[in-house]
Amino acid sequence: LNLGCATGHPSFVMSCSFTNQAMAQLELWANKTTGKFEKKVYILPKKLDEKVAKLHLTHLTANLTTLTKDQSEYIGVPVDGPYKPEQYRY
Repeated sequence: LNLGCATGHPSFVMSCSFTNQAMAQLELWANKTTGKFEKKVYILPKKLDEKVAKLHLTHLTANLTTLTKDQSEYIGVPVDGPYKPEQYRY
């Protein structure tokens, strides 16, 4: 769903949506000749979605720290994400 024509959404929500769209297009363009993507609908990879979230944290005056190896092993996720299991949907 493209929020560009929607009304009533805060600019922050629209910024996140547009950034997701732009990041997805950059990923498609970067892999246009690799055969990585067939012509079909894809769900945005969690890694890209989390990157978009990180880019917007300063707007919320949030400071994100990096997990240590011990922390990542304790909660069972890679240090650099994604931080949710594949079946989880945002």
